[in-house]
Amino acid sequence: MKNQLLLKNAGTMLVRVLFAVVAAFPIVFMLVSSLKPDQQIFGDMSSFAAFLPVGNISFDNYAAVFDRVPAARFLLNSVGVSTVTVILGIFVNSLCAFALSRMQVRGKKIVFTAILATLIVPFQTLALPLVWWVNQLPYFELNGFSLEISKGWLDTYQVQIVPFIANAFSIYLYHQYFESIPKELDEAARIDGAGWFKIYRRVVMPLAGPATATVAILTFLPAWNSYLWPLMVIQSEELRPVMIGIQYFFQLNVSWGEVMAYASLITVPVVVLFIAFQRSFVNSIASSGVKG
Repeated sequence: MKNQLLLKNAGTMLVRVLFAVVAAFPIVFMLVSSLKPDQQIFGDMSSFAAFLPVGNISFDNYAAVFDRVPAARFLLNSVGVSTVTVILGIFVNSLCAFALSRMQVRGKKIVFTAILATLIVPFQTLALPLVWWVNQLPYFELNGFSLEISKGWLDTYQVQIVPFIANAFSIYLYHQYFESIPKELDEAARIDGAGWFKIYRRVVMPLAGPATATVAILTFLPAWNSYLWPLMVIQSEELRPVMIGIQYFFQLNVSWGEVMAYASLITVPVVVLFIAFQRSFVNSIASSGVKG
């Protein structure tokens, strides 16, 4: 019986390793190719050497990336936009989910259903109306000691952040996780004189670490990978995120080594983020699934 169990575990582990290897192949190929000149990339395609750092290896492609495009500026823009979106998204979505889960509000089930219904609407159908709306919003700008007011958020940082703070799926994840936290803790806190916001800040949110990690990942990924929206609303090069930078490499002569180097630069932060929070991510999804 023990031998059968060991054999079963070994078989399960082997299957997992095989799936991991298959999933890692594109990333390994990208990282290895980013160190090779174009001729060697195409020359190694017919053998397993395409996945090995062999031959003429150097970091010339990475140096060329920063010479060809303002990659540092693009990376800084994406880090700033993604970080602010994550922080504000965690606060707004968790606060909304807290109200729907813990507070006795009339019609909250209808509101929650309406929020979830927005998940079936693809962003592409909302993009053009959203462009019109953000172009009607007031824009406040300090000019010396005077405050100037103009109309339109196009070609600004906030147009890349504000429309994506509230997220229906993040609200759903927080709501499901909050439902698994005993409401007796709220009652005990209220007896001690705590208000709703203090309960949210001191009782519920400290227990919702896995949900927060999951929301952070699921908010960061779309913000980091955003391409269509910045392409529609950003004209200035100094405001563009990293994904827009990809099109620079396909204008004139295409260098696939530089493309792979740039792709590596914008992929590594996402992989590191997921590895750092993967345990919390799995725990949150499992908890939401059981409760749902």
